[in-house]
Amino acid sequence: MDQTKAEERVNELRETLEKYGYHYYVLDDPIVPDAEYDEKLSELLELEQQFPELQSGDSPTVRIGGKPLDAFVKVQHTIPMMSLGNAFHEQDLRDFDRRARQGSGEALDYVCELKIDGLAVSLTYENGRFVRGATRGDGTTGEDITNNLKTVGSIPLRLHSAVDLEVRGEVFMPKRSFERLNEAKEQNGEAVFANPRNAAAGSLRQLDPKTAANRNLDIFTYAIGNDREMNAATHYEAVQYMKELGFKTNPESSYCRDIEEVIEFVNGWVEHRNSLSYEVDGIVVKVNSLKQQETLGFTAKSPRWAIAYKFPAEEKVTRLQDIILSVGRTGAVTPTAVLDAVQVAGTTVQRASLHNEDLIREKDIKIGDQVIVKKAGDIIPEVVRVLDDLRDGTEEEFFMPSTCPACGSELVHLEEEVALRCINPQCPAQIQEELIHFVSRNAMDIDGLGEKVIQQLFSHQLVTGIADLYKLQPEELLKLERMGEKSVQNLLDAVEASKANSLEKLVFGLGIRFVGAKAARTLAEEFRTMDNLRSAETEDLLAVNEIGNKMAEAVVRYFEMAEVNELVDELQRLGLNMEYKGPVKEDVTGDSPLNGKTVVLTGTMQQLTRNEAKEKIEALGGKVTGSVSRSTDIVVAGEDAGSKRTKAEELGVAIWDEDTFLSEIGS
Repeated sequence: MDQTKAEERVNELRETLEKYGYHYYVLDDPIVPDAEYDEKLSELLELEQQFPELQSGDSPTVRIGGKPLDAFVKVQHTIPMMSLGNAFHEQDLRDFDRRARQGSGEALDYVCELKIDGLAVSLTYENGRFVRGATRGDGTTGEDITNNLKTVGSIPLRLHSAVDLEVRGEVFMPKRSFERLNEAKEQNGEAVFANPRNAAAGSLRQLDPKTAANRNLDIFTYAIGNDREMNAATHYEAVQYMKELGFKTNPESSYCRDIEEVIEFVNGWVEHRNSLSYEVDGIVVKVNSLKQQETLGFTAKSPRWAIAYKFPAEEKVTRLQDIILSVGRTGAVTPTAVLDAVQVAGTTVQRASLHNEDLIREKDIKIGDQVIVKKAGDIIPEVVRVLDDLRDGTEEEFFMPSTCPACGSELVHLEEEVALRCINPQCPAQIQEELIHFVSRNAMDIDGLGEKVIQQLFSHQLVTGIADLYKLQPEELLKLERMGEKSVQNLLDAVEASKANSLEKLVFGLGIRFVGAKAARTLAEEFRTMDNLRSAETEDLLAVNEIGNKMAEAVVRYFEMAEVNELVDELQRLGLNMEYKGPVKEDVTGDSPLNGKTVVLTGTMQQLTRNEAKEKIEALGGKVTGSVSRSTDIVVAGEDAGSKRTKAEELGVAIWDEDTFLSEIGS
């Protein structure tokens, strides 16, 4: 196929896929089987790979995720994304109505919208094309998550009209997607998300867009931040306008003639909110007239024309059957309440963390008590209080043990912590948790070695420590339950592949106290090899940006232990990589044209992606920001540069085109 025919076919496929996607994601009305969509998407992807010049930032193929980022760029919101004041009772809503009527001097009507429990985002379109998406952040400055948002099927990449506008929306994870994600995490031995909101936020803040693409996120848009061409007089009309442009809006929104209808709407959803396929935590009430909104204006923190009614947490009575103990990876012993099963906020609750003995004493909790339970934030089960007037004398006092429930070693308090800890390095419970952490996705990422498999390996004494994972034999694994030849081979292949991981994966997997995934990468990038890291002194570690006293001391103490060095040596003999493989910032000299400069990128570049340009600027000592101000030194303007170039001209900021930029960094 020549390029002309390829271009015709690419345009045809994009138009067809956009139509299919709009019906599937926005209208929730699929018009073709999934297989047909996937077939056309594969054809389009193949053509774009064969003819790279036909690739486009608004092609449906970007929804599968692009190249990973190194970091998120900060974005300045043109119009602040303000938070809302809260209402908890009917009277709060009546007081809001009274203040709004007094402020406007007129009768008011309202629009009520479900308050989605997700992540607020801003979507910017130029000439009808999606060019930037950002988190709310602190309301003034957010983070550019455009590539991740492009993977959300219900966000249009091209609007039905070529307009310039910014809209606000809430990205969320449907309940079923959340359940599937946590099930997969549990099987992989990873920490689960506490609630769908955290899952959605965590997905959108992944540096690899492919992760977001696999999380089945959705969005409801709820407001237009800026659109000079919009002729709407009311918020309700603005929402209809968004729908016409191709945005997905919440069908459960309602127009209310007065505050009494608002209260009726609110009370209806208090009763039925659990019937939804997504989480909501309240109702947003907005003055309908845009002119009246303008008259009412804002306080320092929130608009005077809107308020968020927060649903009361559902509380239920149940019996606390027992208090059991679990031992974590760091040896912390945590008490957990075992409850008679009870339905709370739409799910069955049977357990609730009691955190530590101090909390048990503070709430006077006894085994056998009738207790009130709720879900904190509608998600995490919590014992609110004891109904001590229902006690019959059979209740039992609970005391934390003096020895570890898993190994019998004496428990201790460390560094004035509330938690009791087992400090026996051979504690079987800790070893299992360490193994589960070691194979998790952010660590060595060994697919197929989930929590249940680890427990099975441990119980059959095939694995008693990290190094044993690399000594597994197929004949041993085939004797285990649910282990066929194919699954055994896949597992062994995944174990072998993990040997090639970059150093930061191993450092995080070792579970050094206070060292998370980000710090592990920082240490690996700085010290380059495991030998350099384990011989580093406290002063060497403190000289590294973002490494503080606690972490530095923890790293030194960790590598002072003989058993740790024996483990690292054994892993090296087993073939694990001990070097950092990631990108390293170049040494920057004062001669660099960008050293110490603040740079803004705008428009479309032809020879570099924006992320590649950002990497080069930072490697040469520059700092990339998202907005133009008096502190900006240089604006690099690609094709179709818009308001940022205009502002740079107004402020007298140096403007480089792409050729100038490449020439300067080349020199």
